[in-house]
Amino acid sequence: MAEEKNTLNEEAVATNDTEQEETIEEVFGEAEVVVETSATEELEKKIASLEAELEEKENRYLRLQADFENSRRRARLDSEAAQKYRAQSLISDLLPVLDNFERALNVETDNEQTKSLLQGMEMIHRTLLDALKKEGVEPIESQGKEFDPNFHQAVMQVEEEGYDSNIVVEEFQKGYLLKDRVIRPAMVKVNQ
Repeated sequence: MAEEKNTLNEEAVATNDTEQEETIEEVFGEAEVVVETSATEELEKKIASLEAELEEKENRYLRLQADFENSRRRARLDSEAAQKYRAQSLISDLLPVLDNFERALNVETDNEQTKSLLQGMEMIHRTLLDALKKEGVEPIESQGKEFDPNFHQAVMQVEEEGYDSNIVVEEFQKGYLLKDRVIRPAMVKVNQ
């Protein structure tokens, strides 16, 4: 019987030890789960942070790329405009010469020498107009047209019969276009 008691005691101690080991393993297992859960949450936070940073960098890259494309487009348009209107300053300088030619050609004369001189000036005037036309210069038609502040500069207003309201009655100085740009507006007299 003493042997049986010892055996039962040993079994009870062994069972007790096994239960304690299981309890200890459960506690450590829970600690491992808590550690694993907090490590997972930390990793998820870090992943979210890195994804946000990546998205921000991608957006910045796309904005920079769009800015670069816009800059290239502006440079190309500026270059095209410079090429298209390259002769503008020269033409602006030649317009007073053209005006003086036209004034000189309007002189009435009876003298044969003066008439032949005027014919020579007419030929030079036509040649100059042809050269300007090749560059894209065109005179602005004004007489009898409706006043347009984009193309005309009103210097006077009159009330004349035979003309509708806001119609150009007389042109004092010709206006000119270079392709689609006004180089000089026409100076005109407008009917009220």
